Amino acid sequence: MKYREHFDRQVTCEDVWIPTRDGRTHLHARIWRPTDAETNPVPALLEYLPYRKTDWTAPRDAQRHPWYAGHGYASVRVDIRGHGDSEGTPGDEYDAQELADGVDVVNWLAEQPWCTGKVGMFGISWGGFNSLQIAALAPEPLKAIVTVCSTDDRYDNDVHYTGGAVLGIDMLAWAGTMLAFAARPPDPTSVGEDRWLPMWRERLEALDPFLHTWLAHQQRDDYWRHGSVCEDYTAIDAAVLAVGGWNDPYRDTVLRLVEHLPDDRVRGIVGPWSHQYPDRGLPPGPAIGFLQETLRWWDQHLKGEDTGIMREPKLRAWLNDPVPPATSYDVMPGRWVGDNNWPSPSVSWDERPLGGTGMGAAAPVLVRSPQHTGLDAGRFFPFGNASDLPPDQREEDGRSVCFDSAPLDARVEILGRPRVRLRLDSATPRAHVVARVCDVAPDGSSTLVTRGVLNLLSRHGRDRAVEWTPGTYETVEFELNGIGYAFPPGHRIRVAVSDTYWPWVWPHGERGQLTVLPAESALLLPVRDPASDEDEDEHEGRGPIRFEEPEQAPPLPVTYERPAEATPERLVTYDVAKGEWTLEVDPNYGGSRVYPDGLRYEESARETYRIRADDPLSAVAVSEWTIRLRRGDDWDAEIMTRTELRATATEFIMDSRMETRADGETVVKRAWHRTTPRTSA
Repeated sequence: MKYREHFDRQVTCEDVWIPTRDGRTHLHARIWRPTDAETNPVPALLEYLPYRKTDWTAPRDAQRHPWYAGHGYASVRVDIRGHGDSEGTPGDEYDAQELADGVDVVNWLAEQPWCTGKVGMFGISWGGFNSLQIAALAPEPLKAIVTVCSTDDRYDNDVHYTGGAVLGIDMLAWAGTMLAFAARPPDPTSVGEDRWLPMWRERLEALDPFLHTWLAHQQRDDYWRHGSVCEDYTAIDAAVLAVGGWNDPYRDTVLRLVEHLPDDRVRGIVGPWSHQYPDRGLPPGPAIGFLQETLRWWDQHLKGEDTGIMREPKLRAWLNDPVPPATSYDVMPGRWVGDNNWPSPSVSWDERPLGGTGMGAAAPVLVRSPQHTGLDAGRFFPFGNASDLPPDQREEDGRSVCFDSAPLDARVEILGRPRVRLRLDSATPRAHVVARVCDVAPDGSSTLVTRGVLNLLSRHGRDRAVEWTPGTYETVEFELNGIGYAFPPGHRIRVAVSDTYWPWVWPHGERGQLTVLPAESALLLPVRDPASDEDEDEHEGRGPIRFEEPEQAPPLPVTYERPAEATPERLVTYDVAKGEWTLEVDPNYGGSRVYPDGLRYEESARETYRIRADDPLSAVAVSEWTIRLRRGDDWDAEIMTRTELRATATEFIMDSRMETRADGETVVKRAWHRTTPRTSA
């Protein structure tokens, strides 16, 4: 990592209040810009988040906002209404108010005397989401965005549902996280000693756990269509640079955006990364000069300079070389490949029948996995931690029905979204089917390559629930997550099929089983011709795809404190007498730290998932958070939350509680109990 301290433009930083259209609520912003921007105006870049610019994202902000400012931009970090130091009360994620406020901020920035009138937006995850969504509202000044680890489909490619199934691990965990995050107070140094406590109390009284809303919409309805730009890609006028990682759950969005947006307004990059900006150097690498690459994008679309970025391939993707299974890789071996069109003419479909030569018997097979199948799935949101990625899949494979190819005669490279077609019958009206594709080495080790889920109730569309008629066969086909991967000669390609995947997928209420006809089922692989690398380079007159080394502004001098008693990030235990499996997870978002202004931010969290191998109704998920913010003897605020989800055969049961304190005295204490029918989950 190169830290750059000197830039062509001197940089100043100021905090300001930005008005919104209601005339009552102001959003708190931090603006880095060239000191001479009043006489030499610059475009503005906006990052718009609920995650608190004064502490939680402050280290990350310091890496990139001053860097952009030094290169001739006003780089702006705004707290969303009701979060951080902004006024108002928090709403649902990406609600109409959030997006309307975002449009107001874009227009306000364009009107400032130090701005040329052109605005860009960027962000990772939440900030990547609302960059896309605000671009679809098409405010006139917004000319370009960079969206990282985000989604165009809030229902089927977010933290709530996958393949029409409830995401047990993040439906609960992220709802619990956001309850704790939304309960954090404004900082007195920003809003005033006399205002922070009344503002905090107003927020706390307005809070309602997101979980209630998310589970009230178990099918793809208007609630999920809102903010899903896949509903109308033509609404986006801004130029879109979409960035993702093969180890991030949102990477398929990059593939969809480069497919559906016009060639002159979109470029995509997919690396080996986790849910992180790709210049941070967190596993798995290699990291790239992301800021330099985005500067090419901004200069092209906000300053009108020909930086050559629109002559880059429409999709640049990292093709992973084969690796033994591990929960972390410092650097993923592989190479960059480029495709000028997507779908690519260099990719063809290779259909491999599961009952064909080398893929297993043609006779019907029963799939009846124990309920704890999925404990080795790894983290849904890998963050670059030591235990994030899936370990050796042999135990998971043993809990599934596996179809193996013969040892490969030659290297097979795939790029895109594999599909699985299954001819099957379900013994129960409601069931899931899960497919994993693994790379099996000669020693038997099994590396997870990709996977996918289908709730059979949603097989005819995510907007409806159609129960299965037991005793009848149907053919279902579903996509797996996108991947770039090379299977080496001598290895086998395995398709592992299960009907459970805990805790990623919340189980249906009835224990069932599937009957699969292998001879009428198949794996469809998007096989890429490696010769296309040379053909495209010769055709375009360019060399191999390369990126600069990472460069950032100097890091914020933050001290990170390790807990006195370190606990495992992921711990699996088995109670033999009960037949109960427990997974305990420390999400490890950053822990406790001390900031240069003396603020001490303490954070601890624990997620717990329990299930018995033979009982889907034994599933329980719990999220617990403790957050404390204090500055010397002047300020001390604490937040404690607990969120629990369980279910009967007919309803979900949600229990949440929150307690907040200021200087040891209770501010607001609340508890929620909700139930909702299991309509399709």
